[in-house]
Amino acid sequence: MEFKDRLKELRIESGISQQELGKILLATKMCVSHWEKGHSEPSISQLITLSNYFGVTIDYLVGKDN
Repeated sequence: MEFKDRLKELRIESGISQQELGKILLATKMCVSHWEKGHSEPSISQLITLSNYFGVTIDYLVGKDN
């Protein structure tokens, strides 16, 4: 599974909107949407924040680990 798919899956399972996730990451809803569509990727600091927020490893987020 790719990052874009993992991110969307984790966000939906957590019951938060793209806008809410954007606020946590100091990013816009559009930015989160682009990540989920695979048009762009977050910075390393945003990956760390995502990892901590969802309680998963960065390797899991980027599809390197199941």
